[in-house]
Amino acid sequence: MPKSKFDFSGYATKNDLKCSDGRTIKQDAFKEDNGTIVPLVWQHIHKEPSNVLGHALLENRADGVYAYCSFNDTEAGQKCKVLVAHGDIKNLSIYANELKQKGLDVFHGAIKEVSLVMAGANPGALIDNLSIQHGDGFESVDDEAVIYTDELITTDVIEHAEPTADKTVEDVFNTLNEEQKTVVYAMLSDALETPPTPPVKDPVKDVIAHSNEGGKQMKINVFDKKDDEGAKKNTLTHDQFSAILADAQKTGSLRDSILAHATEYGIDAIDVLFPDAKALSQDPNWLKREDTWVQSVLNAIHKSPFSRIKSVIADMDITTARAKGYVKATEKKEVYFKASKRITTPTTIYVKQKLDRDDIIDVVDFDIVAMVRLELRTLLNEELAMAALFGDGRPVDDQYKINEENIKPVYSDVDLYTIKEVLTTKTDYKAMVKEIALSHKHYKGSGSPVLYTTPDVHTNMLWIEDTTGRRIYESDDTLCAALRVSSIQEIPQMEGLIRTLPDSLVATERNDTRELVAIKVNLADYNFGADKGGEIATFDDFDIDFNQYKYLMETRCSGALTKPKSAQVFEFVTEITG
Repeated sequence: MPKSKFDFSGYATKNDLKCSDGRTIKQDAFKEDNGTIVPLVWQHIHKEPSNVLGHALLENRADGVYAYCSFNDTEAGQKCKVLVAHGDIKNLSIYANELKQKGLDVFHGAIKEVSLVMAGANPGALIDNLSIQHGDGFESVDDEAVIYTDELITTDVIEHAEPTADKTVEDVFNTLNEEQKTVVYAMLSDALETPPTPPVKDPVKDVIAHSNEGGKQMKINVFDKKDDEGAKKNTLTHDQFSAILADAQKTGSLRDSILAHATEYGIDAIDVLFPDAKALSQDPNWLKREDTWVQSVLNAIHKSPFSRIKSVIADMDITTARAKGYVKATEKKEVYFKASKRITTPTTIYVKQKLDRDDIIDVVDFDIVAMVRLELRTLLNEELAMAALFGDGRPVDDQYKINEENIKPVYSDVDLYTIKEVLTTKTDYKAMVKEIALSHKHYKGSGSPVLYTTPDVHTNMLWIEDTTGRRIYESDDTLCAALRVSSIQEIPQMEGLIRTLPDSLVATERNDTRELVAIKVNLADYNFGADKGGEIATFDDFDIDFNQYKYLMETRCSGALTKPKSAQVFEFVTEITG
């Protein structure tokens, strides 16, 4: 395709720019993309077809990858075409994968799309979402990268038709956008000190004369043939500018002073001086509790399509449940074993939110309704995961507490299902690892369990040292093997969990106050049950009286361990009373 048919061009990426993470894109890293055409999208949101603005023809050059870009005829494409032509959007960025590097130098990659972005990194370059292992040889990476530079795009490099004659000064001047022309006016005004002179009949010769003589200046566009009154309207006098500065000294804000005099002095296009702030992403950044563990917990728990769960257990681990030797001429006795059952019924767990309709309409930077739905699901998932492992943390008399008879926490379940192990030390992590490993003989659950603990306990275990100061466990794999678990999952919400067990539970004439260290369980032995219609559901309604949208997300389910002695809780005693 002829390059003259494209709408604009610019560098998609430059060579030998040190990125913020220390890596450098080397020459010809993307040479295999030379001549290829990739989509042109908005802000790297390439999962939405509506964000595809057109396409870009890539050209590998000695100093980087150059892109010739063309907009499509969609509404989004044409809107961005206007923004680029006006100079509102000035930067390109690339999305690439199949990255290879040697040391900190990136030598190969495949460009999958070119994006128009609000701003590139400044100075130099920035690589986002790049996860490359360091080494002496080349390393292949399955991850992707978003690579920015601070190179500006140009709209006047490529003409849509072959020029037929040399450009005049007026032709060159007219290629500038309004903001660029304003800068030219300001530069000329600063360079010359005499009052503005009106344009003469031949504007091109006048510009040349101004340049040669040095005795005249031009504060207005000589190519726009306006009268003197029009020129004065768009020019601040010395007295007007002095008044603005005087007010700024009083208020402490030049912006407020200029805005206050804008109408009086005929200042328009204030957005050129004070443009609106631009968000770096379409969604707000969440400030929330650490919840990366939540989804892994919910994924591991077994689910059943019925909510009323009955567990029947026959205890053969007693002395009477044994085969017997026969004595001649004596009666044969039956084997006795203890049977028990428990039934778990469902409860309703919900989360609710409301929004004023005015706020929904006024928020235009992102989809606030989608954000609320995500917030509700995140909160509900976290509450379910906490309730299953160690409870919701609310006191017993709290009206909003999740009933532990319906969602039975592993932490506080009865000894038949959860074994309570008391550790002898709080600070000797080497001894703690050994105690946890030795207690594995009591575990009767399915497969290999997971150890759920706090970040501090996990870190201290990893930093156990031998007598020479060398780490004993160099990775989670070696630590997990020593603990006899499949993996270790950090849960910050477990930090500082303390409970007091009465003597009826500890079988002594005392009360034990214990601090939780870890929970070991294979959550395949834990069951969430929900009848049809009781699964997680979302409802919304509009309140006409208060002009509000209300959103509700809830589930009705039960939860409990279904296999005896399938979990272990590790604690240490902090206080003994009685």
